Amino acid sequence: MGTVITFANQKGGVGKTTTVVNLGASIAETGRTVLLVDFDSQGNLSSSVGADRSRNGIYQVISGDVSAEEAIQETPQPDMSIIIGGSDLTGASVELVNEDRREYYLREALAPVVDRFDYIFIDSPPSLGLLTLNALVAANHVVIPLQCEYFALEGLTQLLQNIKRVQTSFNKELELFGILFTMYDKRTRLADDVVQEVIGYFGKRVFRTIIPRNIRLAEAPSHGIPVNLYDPACVGTRSYQKLSEEVLNRVKTTTAR
Repeated sequence: MGTVITFANQKGGVGKTTTVVNLGASIAETGRTVLLVDFDSQGNLSSSVGADRSRNGIYQVISGDVSAEEAIQETPQPDMSIIIGGSDLTGASVELVNEDRREYYLREALAPVVDRFDYIFIDSPPSLGLLTLNALVAANHVVIPLQCEYFALEGLTQLLQNIKRVQTSFNKELELFGILFTMYDKRTRLADDVVQEVIGYFGKRVFRTIIPRNIRLAEAPSHGIPVNLYDPACVGTRSYQKLSEEVLNRVKTTTAR
């Protein structure tokens, strides 16, 4: 059975989508199969891998129009596939409000393909609404990307409270898999202060790998490919490869419990 990880942060611009696509690609490089699920109405994850935006996506899957299997597309990265998102997801949160088991739509929609992939990565929207709730209910683990800036800490408490509510009411298997620092700038003292404060509170739940600011990471999406295909030798590629090793080790440890 595949490991399902949701990447969540209600703040936008924290490197969440960048992490989903590039961590996914780095894990796929090891020969493991990865499915990306773009559950954000902005559809940036879909654009990052040059997906065909005219095809059916996750909205049509949760609506019951097509199966998850029918919506899967290949990406330029071997062993990595995607189910696209897009603007039609904007209406989904409204449409689901009065539905029974509205928190479980994504989980049930993905259930038929969970066994087909080693890893499923869900890119959730920058909010704490019903779509993010669905993404958390569908997952085994949640990763919180955190920008190395002062305001990044705002809202973290609220997000953690929401995760706890999901664990209590909807998904007892959900675990906080880790907090990931992104957009790190070693030239600023503030970045180090934020890192030390979070590590002091969360300890081993913080990933040792820190993702730096890197122009290649910013450029790769405009070419519709992950950074490892865009520039295999850049610091962004090496950072996500290092993170992939850490993630794989954590999953192995978690599974062995």
